[in-house]
Amino acid sequence: MLFEALRQFSSRGYSVTSTTSIIEAVGASKGGLYNHFKNKEQLFLEALSLARKIWREKNLQGLSEIQRPIDRIIRLLENYRDSYLPDTTNLPGGCIFVNLAVELSDEYPQLSKEVNEGFLKLRKLIERLLHEEQKLGTLAKRAQPAETAELIFTSILGACVVYKANKSTTTLHQTIGALCNFLNQVKR
Repeated sequence: MLFEALRQFSSRGYSVTSTTSIIEAVGASKGGLYNHFKNKEQLFLEALSLARKIWREKNLQGLSEIQRPIDRIIRLLENYRDSYLPDTTNLPGGCIFVNLAVELSDEYPQLSKEVNEGFLKLRKLIERLLHEEQKLGTLAKRAQPAETAELIFTSILGACVVYKANKSTTTLHQTIGALCNFLNQVKR
């Protein structure tokens, strides 16, 4: 049931997705749903937790094996492009976090806060890795970690939005490729 909820929240959003549609899709009963989840909001929060787990599995794969911090960012970008965004099995609507960020911001600020928490962590991860690269003395002086992290972070979100709009893997590869090339240029 949780997996189906994730899929529906990903493709239909929070407001349009009903507990009835989830129940019907899995062939369960209302009692079955409410034995596990107090309400739709709790079901959503559990689905969001599952989405975070999937995000970590897909995007952080292989990072610990890479020595250089900036190369970890490049791997994260490649994973995002090659493994996470095209994953229509788990997230048929694309990146659930980007999809829901706008929808939830006005109507459901408490749920929006949960979604945005992941954005903050991603941006901090990128900035931390850039600071590590800077401490090694291998980051170009013109590449300030905070500004560069913001550029990479917003470009990731933009790449996601463009990919959702046109489903063009060519454009996705060009966008993420440009980010990887930029990071390779700020290496020393």
